[in-house]
Amino acid sequence: MSGQEVRIKSSPDGEFGAYLASPASGRGPGVVVIQEIFGVNKVMRDLADGFARQGYVVLCPDLFWRQEPGIQITDQTEAEWAKAFSLYKGLDEAKGVEDLKSTLAHLRKLPACTGKVGSVGYCLGGKLAYLMATRSDADSSVGYYGVAIDAALDEAKSIKKPLLLHIAEKDEYCPPPAQAKIKDTLKGNPQVSLHSYPGVDHAFARVGGQHYDKRSADLANQRTAEFFQKHLK
Repeated sequence: MSGQEVRIKSSPDGEFGAYLASPASGRGPGVVVIQEIFGVNKVMRDLADGFARQGYVVLCPDLFWRQEPGIQITDQTEAEWAKAFSLYKGLDEAKGVEDLKSTLAHLRKLPACTGKVGSVGYCLGGKLAYLMATRSDADSSVGYYGVAIDAALDEAKSIKKPLLLHIAEKDEYCPPPAQAKIKDTLKGNPQVSLHSYPGVDHAFARVGGQHYDKRSADLANQRTAEFFQKHLK
């Protein structure tokens, strides 16, 4: 499966690139895949292709375009980690969410998209997927080991569509007190599903990553597939 680069207009700042992956059938519900801090790299494109194989029309937008368009780095060297954290710190989160909302709207209008559109994000994208649940009209959202969700729990009352969060119990970027705060705040919302994965660290689902844990990743991915099947198809 080969995807393609498309352009999406962002009012009022210009336009940005996104990776588009389409299902073999040619039509399906939409999924916005939200990048980690390494840009729209091979890991993200592979994830997009994976959702396309499940029958979705997928867009993965470049959220670092205001700083440096076309970032594609890995998690394999210290220099790349330093670059990734610099880009992460330089990201205007509110504008990032607006870009994702523009992506969502673009995806909904594609002839191949049947209408319903969800979002799924990893790491940085996991936090942004939570914000898509609080700030956008996404039909459902999934966050993998989101960073700093605990700092945005005042928005939880705005969640009106299904949200699934995968939490790594040994996540160095979301320590136990933050996890407890997230669970305590969201447990009463019938739209929210939370799953914790014992013994695994941040990015346990990043294939090829240092903390990749196949068993936990497979379980989380299965839950995500079932969640989107229920709420998008």
